[in-house]
Amino acid sequence: MSIHYSKNTEHSLLEELLAVAGEAFDRAAATRALTAMYHTRFMDEKMGKLVRQNKGATFHLPVSGHEMIGAIAGLSLISGTDWGYPYYRDRAFAIGLGCSLEDILGAFLARDIKNHSGGRMMPEHFSQVDLRIPCQSSCVGSQFLQAVGTAKSAVLRGAKEVVYVSGGDGSTSQGDFHEALNFSCIHNLPIVFVIQDNGWAISVPSSEQTAGGTIAPMARGYEGLAVFEIDGCDYMETSSTLSRAVAKARSGKGPSLVVAKVPRIGAHSSSDDPKKYKDDAILAEEKARDPIARMEKWLIDQKAFSEEEIQALRKQCFQDIEAAADAADTVPFPPRSSAAELIFKPFTPPASVPGDPNAESVVLMDALNHALFEEMERDPGVVVFGQDVAHGKGGVFGITRNLTDRFGKERCFNTPLAESTIVGLAIGLSADGFHKPVAEIQFADYSWTGMNQIFNELSSIYYRSKGQWSCPVVIRMPYGAYIQGGPYHSQSIEAYLNHCPGLKIVIPSNAADAKRLLKTAIRDPNPVIFLEHKALYRQRVFCARTEPGPEEFLPFGEANIVRAGTDATIVVWGMMVQMVSDVAEQLAKEGISIEVIDLRTIVPLDFETVLSSIKKTGKLLIAHEAALNGGFGAELAARAASQAFQYLDAPIVRVASKDCPVPYCKDLEEEVLPQKKDLEAALRKLAQY
Repeated sequence: MSIHYSKNTEHSLLEELLAVAGEAFDRAAATRALTAMYHTRFMDEKMGKLVRQNKGATFHLPVSGHEMIGAIAGLSLISGTDWGYPYYRDRAFAIGLGCSLEDILGAFLARDIKNHSGGRMMPEHFSQVDLRIPCQSSCVGSQFLQAVGTAKSAVLRGAKEVVYVSGGDGSTSQGDFHEALNFSCIHNLPIVFVIQDNGWAISVPSSEQTAGGTIAPMARGYEGLAVFEIDGCDYMETSSTLSRAVAKARSGKGPSLVVAKVPRIGAHSSSDDPKKYKDDAILAEEKARDPIARMEKWLIDQKAFSEEEIQALRKQCFQDIEAAADAADTVPFPPRSSAAELIFKPFTPPASVPGDPNAESVVLMDALNHALFEEMERDPGVVVFGQDVAHGKGGVFGITRNLTDRFGKERCFNTPLAESTIVGLAIGLSADGFHKPVAEIQFADYSWTGMNQIFNELSSIYYRSKGQWSCPVVIRMPYGAYIQGGPYHSQSIEAYLNHCPGLKIVIPSNAADAKRLLKTAIRDPNPVIFLEHKALYRQRVFCARTEPGPEEFLPFGEANIVRAGTDATIVVWGMMVQMVSDVAEQLAKEGISIEVIDLRTIVPLDFETVLSSIKKTGKLLIAHEAALNGGFGAELAARAASQAFQYLDAPIVRVASKDCPVPYCKDLEEEVLPQKKDLEAALRKLAQY
C-alpha cells in the first residue's frame, strides 16, 4: 500500500497557498497538512515499536514535534518540479512531498527497496529521483551547499524551480551553513532555507550553541536574504510564511531563511535519554507545545472540523501506517552479494580518433586549457568555477584563461575563497543530470576544508543511493613540490584520496596525456580528482608533446610503459616520471636496463601492467614524492608481495620523501624530497642484487 501527497498543477497549489497567505482558511489544504502530520506521528510511534521488536531496524530518529513545519514545507512545493534537501528529522517533509509510507518504512527496516538507499544508509536519509530529493547524508549541514549548487543549476537552466533545504538549529554552527547563505545571496538563488529550531543540538542547548540563542539576527546580515522567525506549531503562520518564501524564490527574488521554533518531543534518537539533560519542567513544556494537539484544537475551535471528523482521520491514518508497515516487512533484505556493488557508474570512454601527427607541440598548461575549451564548446552543460578562475586571470596558473571571455560569466565564474563551497556547489550542480561541473581548487594543500564534501559526500553518492544518483564532477587540483613552495604549496595527497572508495584519481605526467585524460574525465559520469603537478605546467624538455586532436581520449586504468627494460621495474607517476626517465637514460649508457612505468591513474589502477613487468625483470622499485610512511607506494608494494612474490629476485624497494613537511628553503627542500641521485643509487643497488 502506497500513499502519496502530490500536486498535479502549479496553478492549484499557488491558489491554495495564496488563500492561506491571505488568512482565508482552506479546508482541503488543512486536511492534507493534518493527514501528513498524523502519518508522520503514527510512523514515529510504529518505528519505536519496530526497534524494540528487532525487525531489522536498530536506530530510530524521532520526529515528534517537527511535523507541522515539515509537512507544510513539502506541500508548499511542486512535487517532481522543485527540489528537496531534507535533513534527518524532516520525515514530514518527505511525506508531504510525496514519498510513500511503505518506502520510508522499508528504508527504516533496511529492506531492499528502490528509494532511500535500499539498506545502504541509516533511516531518515531520504533519496528519490522522481521527487527530486537527492541522496542525503548523516553529516550535519553538508546538505546546505549542495542545495545551493542545485539552485544555481536552476538559474543557469532558466528553470522556475525552487530548492528547499532544512536543518536543525545545531546545523547553523557549521561553516557550510554560512557559506551556503553567502553564496545564495551573492547569486540571488531560488532557495528556501528552513531551520527547525527545537532548542537542542542533541543535549547542547541553544544558549551554548548559538550567540544570542538564535541564528536569525546573524543571518539578517546577508544582503538579499529574507529572514522569518515563526512559531512552527502555528498552522496559519507557518503556511503563510512558507508560501511567501516559495513565491519569492520562484519569482527570481532570491533566498529566504525560515527559523521555525518547534519542540522536540522525545529523544534525539533511540540511543539517547533526554532525562539526562532535560528536567521535568522542560519536558512538560515541550509536550504542551505539540503541534498536532494544537492544530486539532484550533480546527475544532474554528468549527472547521468536528471532533468526530478529527477522530475518523486519526483512525484512518493509523491504519495507513499499520498497513504500510506490514507491507514493508514483506520486502526482503538486500542480498549479501550486492554489498560491494555500485561503487562506480559504468562508463566506456568515447572512441579515440587520432589527431594531426604534425600538430604543434604544447606544454601541459596549454593542453589542459585547450581540453577545457573543446569540452565547453561541445557540451553547454560543462561549467568551470573556483577561486580566481574567471575573467582575465584564469586561475593562478592560467589554466582557465580566456574561458569567461569565450563562454560567458555563467559558465566560467569565480567562487568565494571557500573549498567546501566549491565542492558542495559542484555536487549540487551535477544533480540535475545536465551540468558537468569542472571545479578548480587552487592548491591541493588547501583542499582539506572541502574534504568533508569530497570524502563523505561526493565519493559515495552513487553507492549510497543504490545507483539512483551519480556525481559527474571533475575537481582539478595543482599539487606537488620541487618549486620551493614550503609546507602549504608542496603536498602530494594521492594516498589519502586513494583510501576513499568512489573517487577516480588521475595524475598525468605530460601534455598529451593531460589533455586526453582531462577530456575523458569530463565525459565520465563519476567523480574524478584530477591532480596536476605544478612543476610540470610549463616544462618543455620532457612534458611538451604534439597536441592531441579534439576527439582523442585516454581510458583510465591504462598504465604507460615509458621505457622498456629487463633489469628492474620502476613504477612512478607525476613529476617522478620525468626524473626517473632521466636516470634510466643515464643508466642505459652503462648497460643497466630499467623498465619505467607511468601509472597515469591511481584509481582505477592498472596493476596488470606492473605485474607483467615484474615477471620479466624480477625486481621492483616504487618512487613517489609524498612521504614514505603510508604513501601509495606501500599499497603497490603490498600488492606486489601478494601477487608477484614468486617472481621477485630481490626485496621491493621504495624511494620517497622523508616523513616530514616539505620546507621552503631550497637546501632543506632538496634534503627532504627524493632527488635523481637517490633514484640512481637505489636502481643501481637493485639491479645488482
